[in-house]
Amino acid sequence: MEIVLGVGRRDNFRTILDIATNELQRTQGAPRKVTVRGRNIELVGERESFDGPYVSLVFRCRRPGEATKQAIDDIVSKYEDVCEKAEEDGATALTFKGPQERKDEAADEFAKQVKVPEVWRVAGDQYETEHLSVERIFKALVEYKASDVHLAPGELPVFRIDGETRRLEILPALSSAQIMSLLREVADERHWNEFKEDQQTSFNFHQVGLGYSRISAFLKSGAPHVTFRFLPETIPSFDDLHIPAESMQQLGDLHHGLLLVTGMTGSGKSTTVAALVDWINQNRTLHILTIENPIEYVQVNKKAIVSQRMTGVDVADFNMAVTGALRHDPDVIVIGEMRDPDTIRSAINAAATGHLVISTLHANTAYEVVNRIVSFFDPVERDLVKLQLRDALTCVICQRLLPRIGGGRVPALEFMFNDVKAINDSIVEGHTDGIRIGMQQTVSHSFLFETYLHRLYKNKIVDLETARRHATDVSILDQMVMGTYSVPRLDSVKGLKE
Repeated sequence: MEIVLGVGRRDNFRTILDIATNELQRTQGAPRKVTVRGRNIELVGERESFDGPYVSLVFRCRRPGEATKQAIDDIVSKYEDVCEKAEEDGATALTFKGPQERKDEAADEFAKQVKVPEVWRVAGDQYETEHLSVERIFKALVEYKASDVHLAPGELPVFRIDGETRRLEILPALSSAQIMSLLREVADERHWNEFKEDQQTSFNFHQVGLGYSRISAFLKSGAPHVTFRFLPETIPSFDDLHIPAESMQQLGDLHHGLLLVTGMTGSGKSTTVAALVDWINQNRTLHILTIENPIEYVQVNKKAIVSQRMTGVDVADFNMAVTGALRHDPDVIVIGEMRDPDTIRSAINAAATGHLVISTLHANTAYEVVNRIVSFFDPVERDLVKLQLRDALTCVICQRLLPRIGGGRVPALEFMFNDVKAINDSIVEGHTDGIRIGMQQTVSHSFLFETYLHRLYKNKIVDLETARRHATDVSILDQMVMGTYSVPRLDSVKGLKE
């Protein structure tokens, strides 16, 4: 891939090569050979490794003017020990080779005698092509307890550990060629072709004995970027995830209704859903149908029958899959993500017709989910959707991952059970504040993030600063810590409209 660079006025060829090398390093990895072409001039630098100075520099000029010819002759005469002139295919070539200091001196002096272009076309060659071991990447994910690893040209592998990115020297800086070769190796034909056509793809990969990975690949500035999201072969239990088993088992025993697991990207929504589905699979004799893109955690039949369908492979899209699911005798329908009105509408209808529907949604709190869902629809539909949600929505779980004392991460949770009239009425009215205050009533099984954060702090799982940083309303948490918190009155929300 050719890059066009404007470098301004320069009188030093080495500076131009350094600028070109840095740009190639960022987009394609470290080259051992760099070619830069300006108007009527070409520079070629070669080096023995992927870093360090260029040991050979070749200047070529087609149809050099008299001043350039004279400059070439003068520099060859003065630096004959490190300069060599030749005629190549109608171009005059000047090669600088030999002791580094002497060669650099000659090249610098020559550059000052010729007109150096301001714009250059840059191309690299001889990149690192050593094979990347997929097994080695998975072993590093397991060893460092990383959730993700990012592979990009010119960079060390970047691992996400406890929510923070860290560059680890398990491999040298990678090249574009290595990453493309790795992607071709792990992608099936369909997803490889999808990447070539759409410049992005996402699929599941199994490294036997180590785990699964959701692999996502895309282009940035024309260069490939590949991300591995690590998924263990054994689906973690509620205890493994540090989420309340009793509440989750209560949800797993539901026979119908809409259950949503929400949170921001990277908050562990998919893992929580997988743990819930696995518990149902172990404890109930029914049919679980999942609709995902791509399939992440692989479920095997236990007490239940599990049918995992991937959109784009087993069915065209989420909406068609959810609509068709009702004909496949499911008891539980799991939708990877509610991402458009048609899918949401089908999910609500499935829950209303006696199925347990489990899905995920991006949201920052449980009580804002209703209005988040309603916002997908045209205004004329919104009142109907609120009525349907009032009857179908059973529970919303929202989670955030926090750094815990001693290392690692722990989820903070917020549960919104649709189990009291205040919440039920507020769903229809679209009162986010009404839902939030209804969640705080003692007759509801719901609880806010602040309640859970206070519990984590009291049990010395997270420190107070961390708890306050992740609270939605710090004042509520502070009142709980000081022992001055009181449940708000229901009539405090009267007349409020979103």
